[in-house]
Amino acid sequence: MRKTHPLPAVLTIAGSDSGGGAGIQADLKTFAMLQTYGASVITALTAQNSLGVTGIEAPSPEFVALQLKTVTEDLTIRAAKTGMLFSREIMAAIAPILAASPFPLVVDPVCVAASGHKLLRDDAVATLIADIIPLATLLTPNRFEAELLSGQAIGDDASARKALDKLLALGAKAVLLKGGHFDTGDTVTDLLGRPGHAPLALAMPRVATTNIHGTGCTLSAGIAAGLAKGLPLEDAIRRAQTYLNLALATSYAVGRGPGPANHSAPLLYPEQWTAAQQ
Repeated sequence: MRKTHPLPAVLTIAGSDSGGGAGIQADLKTFAMLQTYGASVITALTAQNSLGVTGIEAPSPEFVALQLKTVTEDLTIRAAKTGMLFSREIMAAIAPILAASPFPLVVDPVCVAASGHKLLRDDAVATLIADIIPLATLLTPNRFEAELLSGQAIGDDASARKALDKLLALGAKAVLLKGGHFDTGDTVTDLLGRPGHAPLALAMPRVATTNIHGTGCTLSAGIAAGLAKGLPLEDAIRRAQTYLNLALATSYAVGRGPGPANHSAPLLYPEQWTAAQQ
């Protein structure tokens, strides 16, 4: 007798990080730690370590679309996220498939690696805005991505709220403006914007660490995992924030550069994970 898998399936559509800290690797680790089943569509291969990105190779747009079509025809995907989409051709190839898919979609508009290496071609920004963002259940830009996509410089709370409005006008159902790149003292505050609602401030304690590689990937993957488990959007965000916060607090360097979040934190520190969720 065939058994039904007990974990909801979550899909990541992103690039591979050979150093293991971000991208597909971070997403799949996060999915597993948050008790979901991870599937993947790989948009690009990066030669990458803790010091930076030394090269990128991308499969054909047709093959990326074939991965997506093949996975979604068989697996019952409960939620998905996008990360590094790399080129306008890849976006154009997958957008119709995503548009016809019923699951919620978290769009992490990955443009630049933490090392400063570009992960999105310059001519792909317009396609991201036109074809991908309108499909988003949630868009999760950091400060610099939000400025690029909205055309709004962000320096204070008022300009952050203006940027949220402009990003929502692009068609995303909700926008989470991440606060990690803002100087906010002992806390990091993400702003959740939704049409017809005042922005909601979601704060977490700031963790003093340089091991921040892949934090955006980890947060968006955690949100997607929560949505796949049926959590309301705000609850999915808060749970993902809690996971990332513990992963940062227990992080460690794996090479000579900044390390990633400790994706295994719930497994290695179960008592802290249980307490953090209360």
